[in-house]
Amino acid sequence: MKKIILTGAILFGFVVSSQKTQAQLRVGLNINIGSQPVWGPVGYDYAGYYYLPDIDVYYNVPRHQFVYLSNNQWVFSGALPPRYRGYDLYSGYKVVLNEPRPYLHGDIYRSRYAPYRGRHDQVIIRNSHDSRYHHDNGNHYGWHRHGNERNSDRHHHRH
Repeated sequence: MKKIILTGAILFGFVVSSQKTQAQLRVGLNINIGSQPVWGPVGYDYAGYYYLPDIDVYYNVPRHQFVYLSNNQWVFSGALPPRYRGYDLYSGYKVVLNEPRPYLHGDIYRSRYAPYRGRHDQVIIRNSHDSRYHHDNGNHYGWHRHGNERNSDRHHHRH
């Protein structure tokens, strides 16, 4: 009888510990405030992609890469495509998309978010007073305001 109770207690402890670990893992995977660029919209604990309806470009937040179609190939780059280098990321509207590879469904998003083209009324992280967003010690996660590219990645990568 003692063996059954001891085995049950150990099994119960294992199950509770496993559930707690899984819950902590889920919470850790669903928060990326610190990796969102200062030009991103406020109000999201997690953002997988931003869709920029003004220029029909996606931004992969965890990888810090823009995703756009060029010559019928998807380009993954630390910088905007040359034709949009002058685009102001701080003023353009961003739509948060939390699904894998949303750029593969571009027709849907292009149509759904067409009304957001030309809108410049979105509050961005840089202008937020929420303390959750301001812990980067002023380096703005490596972004230049007018360069629109990360300090460490100035080359285009095709995948």
